[in-house]
Amino acid sequence: MPAKNTICLWFNGHAEEAARFYAATFPDSAVGSVMRAPGDYPSGQQGDVLTVEFTVMGIPCLGLNGGPAFPQTEAFSFQVATNDQAETDRLWNAIVGNGGQESACGWCKDKWGLSWQITPRALTAAINDPDRAAAKRAFDAMMGMTRIDIAAIERARRGEQTRHR
Repeated sequence: MPAKNTICLWFNGHAEEAARFYAATFPDSAVGSVMRAPGDYPSGQQGDVLTVEFTVMGIPCLGLNGGPAFPQTEAFSFQVATNDQAETDRLWNAIVGNGGQESACGWCKDKWGLSWQITPRALTAAINDPDRAAAKRAFDAMMGMTRIDIAAIERARRGEQTRHR
């Protein structure tokens, strides 16, 4: 039985491929039922995958193969809180290395156009530091990054010279 509330993500014919990638990449993720179209529709034919139920990090989703009319934009993204640099790098590399692209400040886009924010918990703590000067230094360091470098964020927070990837 589908979840009461589900995020519907529009794909151009690759919903099942994307769902399987997400399930293999992110914890607490899985692919559920795959529904094939009972008849032809504007962007597909009878028998094509129409929808895929899947879960990403515990969030119920439905992938809809709706065609090219509505591409993904940065107006929607998954934000993933990571615990350390190894987890940050693993997820970043999985997305970018599988046909995705880097963006700024911890954002990247997968090959289907869906945006992801790979956000270390250390970054969130740093930019919320009660010492507003430390928070600004960490924020300014983040603004120059693509993938977040936790060590560089911590150096900036402490007021040390920063080097980032």
